[in-house]
Amino acid sequence: MRVLECVINISEGADTARIDELARSVAGDLLDVHSDADHNRSVFTLAGTEAPRVLTRRAMELLDLSHHEGVHPRVGIIDVVPFVAIEPSTFDDALRARDEFARFAADELGIPCFLYGPERTLPYIRKHAFVDLAPDHGPKEPHPRAGAICVGARPILIAYNLWLKDESLDTAKAIAREIRSDSVRALGLQVGSAVQVSMNLIDPAVTGPDAVWDLVERHAPIDRAELVGLVPARTLAGIARSRWEQLDLSSDRTIEARFARRNQSPR
Repeated sequence: MRVLECVINISEGADTARIDELARSVAGDLLDVHSDADHNRSVFTLAGTEAPRVLTRRAMELLDLSHHEGVHPRVGIIDVVPFVAIEPSTFDDALRARDEFARFAADELGIPCFLYGPERTLPYIRKHAFVDLAPDHGPKEPHPRAGAICVGARPILIAYNLWLKDESLDTAKAIAREIRSDSVRALGLQVGSAVQVSMNLIDPAVTGPDAVWDLVERHAPIDRAELVGLVPARTLAGIARSRWEQLDLSSDRTIEARFARRNQSPR
């Protein structure tokens, strides 16, 4: 049996009624939801392969990209759909789920899909989509309401934000450039009246939340940390418990804890 996590990024973070409706549509397989009004983005962490299809259909019914504003880059309403293998599943299982979802979204919903994983990275798609990169599945032009979907297969990563104290956007951008590496993707963003360094820790075994906090703090004082979604239990185990609160971490916000809770709930 495939055990997969799917971390769908939806381009809606301000309308709580719509976010709640989306969450209800996948309640049985919802591991976590994180919303941000300034990013105008919600991250739904789901179990399995059916819930992502249900959420995508419901998002298409409720949302329209032409009315969207927000600081986070996006190509569509259902912006990013990455599949992540959880042991004992393998990366090949995640690749199959990715390809099946892309064919579903293209064939049944008419949404163009760009694939990322072994072929290319997500940042590459953001830069080249509909410019000199055609969709892998579906129409060659964006869907009028839904835009396009970046559908991926990837290892576990950690989405993580560090909010800076009384710093400028230029400072946040400079820090983001400084800390980017093979294990950290980073952007400096203005979010409301504050700025943040918004990151994907793509190899948490190399650079985890504690290490990236220390990297950023060398350049500017940090106001607070924000975990977006969940962390693997092994990452949490490698961080001193005395730092969990500072880093916005806890034992109930691991992937393993949320899968265990889901599996114990009546289906």
